[in-house]
Amino acid sequence: MTRILIVDDSPTEMYRFREILSKHGYEVLEATNGADGVTLAQAEQPDLVLMDVVMPGVNGFQATRQISRGDTTSHIPVIIVSTKDQDTDRVWGKRQGASDYLTKPIDETQLISVIQQCLSAG
Repeated sequence: MTRILIVDDSPTEMYRFREILSKHGYEVLEATNGADGVTLAQAEQPDLVLMDVVMPGVNGFQATRQISRGDTTSHIPVIIVSTKDQDTDRVWGKRQGASDYLTKPIDETQLISVIQQCLSAG
């Protein structure tokens, strides 16, 4: 089963992502901050990561960079999912190694489509 790590500090967003992903047959791993997200990505080797940007401590951009440039995690696609929807945020997210950048509130069809594209590209 495909495993997806959700890194988001919002219980509401986490619940929504978990609901969508479970419905589509994905196994869900969860981290509530960037540092835990990086640690979990290293330990669990998920097939994909959904990364929030605005979090306490290590933010999503920093965590994305650590995962996408890490020796054991660089093969894992990271999709940034954020309320920040400026072009500069998108460019910066891609420069940190993100495979894609989606904005909240998330559209279920778009989310699943992007996840499938990223998984098939790898």
